Amino acid sequence: MNIKDIFTPFTVWSSVLKDPVTIKNPIGREAAPRYRGFHYNDINACIGCGTCEAICENQAIDLVPVEGIVTKSGDSGLRPMVDYGRCCWCALCVDICTTASLRLTNAYTWVDTDPDNFRFIPGVDKKDWDEVQLGWRKPEPNYSFYGLHRQHMGELHAEDRKSSFIEFVQGYSKEQAQQEADRCVSCGICVATCPAHMGIPEYIKAIRNDDMEEGMRILYETNPLPEICGRICTHKCEDVCSIGHHGDPLSIRWLKRYIADQIPTDVNTYQDILGTGNLAKNGKKIAIVGSGPSGLSAAHYLALLGYSITVFEKLPAAGGMMRYGIPEYRLPYDQIDKDINYIASLGVEFKYNITVGKDITLDQLSKDFDAVFSGTGLHLGRSTRIPGSDNENVYQSVDLLRDIVTGKPVPVMPKVVVIGGGNVAMDITRSMARLQMEKYGKVDVLATSLEDEDFMPADREEIVEAREEGCTIVPGYGPQEVVLENGKLKGLKVWKCLSIFDENKAFNPKFDSAQERIFEADMVIESIGQGMDLSYLTEEIKSKIEFNNRGRIVVDADYQAKGLPWLFVGGDIIEGPDVIHGIANGHRAAMGIDRFLNG
Repeated sequence: MNIKDIFTPFTVWSSVLKDPVTIKNPIGREAAPRYRGFHYNDINACIGCGTCEAICENQAIDLVPVEGIVTKSGDSGLRPMVDYGRCCWCALCVDICTTASLRLTNAYTWVDTDPDNFRFIPGVDKKDWDEVQLGWRKPEPNYSFYGLHRQHMGELHAEDRKSSFIEFVQGYSKEQAQQEADRCVSCGICVATCPAHMGIPEYIKAIRNDDMEEGMRILYETNPLPEICGRICTHKCEDVCSIGHHGDPLSIRWLKRYIADQIPTDVNTYQDILGTGNLAKNGKKIAIVGSGPSGLSAAHYLALLGYSITVFEKLPAAGGMMRYGIPEYRLPYDQIDKDINYIASLGVEFKYNITVGKDITLDQLSKDFDAVFSGTGLHLGRSTRIPGSDNENVYQSVDLLRDIVTGKPVPVMPKVVVIGGGNVAMDITRSMARLQMEKYGKVDVLATSLEDEDFMPADREEIVEAREEGCTIVPGYGPQEVVLENGKLKGLKVWKCLSIFDENKAFNPKFDSAQERIFEADMVIESIGQGMDLSYLTEEIKSKIEFNNRGRIVVDADYQAKGLPWLFVGGDIIEGPDVIHGIANGHRAAMGIDRFLNG
């Protein structure tokens, strides 16, 4: 180093008193077509997932609320604000954008004397370059930092599965699970949509790290039924997955199942991983009526808080409609037992074959326990009440599904017609197909619904798999009459459905009688919805609580029945039918009970 090297840095002080010079038009020529200049964002396509904010190493992007944009399912309501004091125009935010709403224009000159103006919300704060189409966009096609296509889930071929109640979805291997997990951008847009607000990005990260114990701990923070939910959850989280805007949504449900499947069935292993081996008791007792998802969820979280829990179940085993309404080929009983056995290991006592309201009254439970939670579910079928629906060969799907589980004789006729387009309708359709294969060696089951196929409430895969198994699905028709000849069932008369709801959005189907069809049948199964049995509520109790216009019990934010402080209510009789909703409100009711008993 010489003398010049030492003194040269100090020469800059010669400019300290000079006025700064602002050049209004520093260059004045158009940039290259793919130059990376200032941002523009299509705020209507943007969902505020935050991937741009997460990937920016300079912390130049913040998600902020925008007036007029509301938070809704699949949209956080936030939009990115860019700080050009930090931005380096690397375009990673554009490359990672899951909706391709964000781009860089090729505008690169912006003169302003106020530095605060260089922080703005693209697409909201109007700029001269908003209409500029040149610049840097995410290259198409198939340019992405993440895989666009989900890992295929293996399952038994239709010819192999339609004659068996063995579980046909085979689950992910370790390699498949990790490859699917690598597609996740950890935006978290799914978390808000999940009724239980599960830590989805965190448990997917655990799969990437091959840390199943950590994954299990994250699952149990908000969901004590991971084996069950990993198979039958309605997975609304996948409907809003940000990756689904340009590719296949992430297989969130199957990844949850993968974690649960890796944990041994031994309850001691569960307790070691979750740290629940020695739970202190607080001396207070809670009665739970019904062992469906809400009851089990409430029992789990109350047990963790030290309460002594007794579950009263009218059927021979726990699980509610999960066990007695969902076929074993979709939800094997041993997987139900795996979740329930762990809950029982926390000290939860189950009393089976006891009907509250008959074997013991709700009033008595209120005296014997400090609080009562009721989650009795929807176990009653609804009738169409069309002419002929009272014939002996017209059945309810919920009754038949329960008889299949309990081993009671189930009538199996050569020709079966199912009325309904929901998941329960598909369950009984596919179950009867299996029973027909066992008895006759062929399938002749037809399911019909008011809704067109695009609007059938059943999961799409249920409809596809039913057809693969030989069932016939005829959507868009409404039942008018069960056709009888000399008292013997011959078929179902239907008319083409023109609309389901009227201008006030009330259920009021309209039909075209000129488009009439007769579906031949020896047996008709109604599966148009389920009702609740509240016969265990005495008239005195009913007079103290409130009901809404749908006949549901009115509860507060803690799921406490208004007018009866000791009674908490959850599950399908409040919100459903949906397993994950039941798990979520059972959890919240547990917290509500704890607040009620401890101020």
